[in-house]
Amino acid sequence: MSKLGLPPVPVQTRVPSTLRRGPRNAEQMFPGSSRKSRFGNLFGKMPWLTKICFLWLILVVLAAALADLIPGLADPNYQGFVFGDGKTNEGPTASHWLGTDNVSRDILARLIYGARVSLIFAFSLVAVGIVVGGTLGSIAGYFRGLLETFLMALVDTWLSFPALIGLVFITTMLGMRNLVVLVLVGAVFVWPSYTRIARATALSVSGQAFVTAARAIGTSRKRILVREIFPNVLPALLAYSLVGLPVLIILESTLSFLGLGVEIPTASWGGMINQARQDLLINIWPAVWPAATLFMTVYSFNNLADWVRAQAAARSAAI
Repeated sequence: MSKLGLPPVPVQTRVPSTLRRGPRNAEQMFPGSSRKSRFGNLFGKMPWLTKICFLWLILVVLAAALADLIPGLADPNYQGFVFGDGKTNEGPTASHWLGTDNVSRDILARLIYGARVSLIFAFSLVAVGIVVGGTLGSIAGYFRGLLETFLMALVDTWLSFPALIGLVFITTMLGMRNLVVLVLVGAVFVWPSYTRIARATALSVSGQAFVTAARAIGTSRKRILVREIFPNVLPALLAYSLVGLPVLIILESTLSFLGLGVEIPTASWGGMINQARQDLLINIWPAVWPAATLFMTVYSFNNLADWVRAQAAARSAAI
């Protein structure tokens, strides 16, 4: 009894159910593990050939990004025969794993640095396409009217010009050959295709119930565009980018093969093939290695894109 003559208040000792039971699974204990398990599940579903392609792409991207940090990697532009310490058209050795070219430059080093050029070119144009083309296409598909008519007429006109011929013409006229110029010129021909895809997706999304509900509660058109339309357009653009990346890599290699890519002696796969074709009767390996690397990279992107498309189709059918 208390001093006031009241019975003591019982103390609540019951433990909340969420604490008593504890986490139900590893995902609740370690939230970050769910992403790892999800990635593991996706990787486990891949066919063995797609797994090889995926690992190859990871290897190429990491090698290109970390080329300056790879221990023992030779200078890709070092011409050993000039200083009397290198052999031209040498086969694989302990110091040059893939041999040397006609001016005794290390082929492996040039392949890795050439991958950097191709990937920077391709990913930069994809980024430009998503930002510029995705924005314009989303605006056209949502606002409609004269703006859509004008943008689509411009896109159709722009797509009527062959991109490769346009790139060859512009780079020849400019007379400047570096990666920045290639990206800027390539961006001129990339954005229209992204605009068309974004516009078609935005047309479909703008008729969905959640967009209608956002309009009904008075949400501004700008906010609907940013918060509702573009986030739903982005997956379509990313799927298209996965297919477009190998095309852009081939485009850069073609320009380099024609002598319109990056300036010599900067390494690029197309440039390596072009320089090696002069000595095919003497040594075919300086041409085989970059050609094989280009083929493997392009095929891997295409194979991975096919698998992603099949997974997306299966998920849509299940829904």
